[in-house]
Amino acid sequence: MSLLITNDCISCDACIPECPNDAIKKGAGINTVDAENCTECVGHYKEPQCVAVCPTQCIIKNPKIRETKEELKSKFMRLQLMKK
Repeated sequence: MSLLITNDCISCDACIPECPNDAIKKGAGINTVDAENCTECVGHYKEPQCVAVCPTQCIIKNPKIRETKEELKSKFMRLQLMKK
């Protein structure tokens, strides 16, 4: 699953530098998550770092995008190969 930032976002930007995949971008009013780059930190950390630092708890699993741990690991591997 990709993560989703809800309308409760206060645009504090604490999440942006925490994302190891650069999946979080500043948006108009609220920040956004690029589902193509979000691995929920699988491959990097045990838990999503953006969720850990969010002061408003506005980052949730995107109910429209369902991915297994294996799919997230595959996405992580693909992203690592693209960086090279």
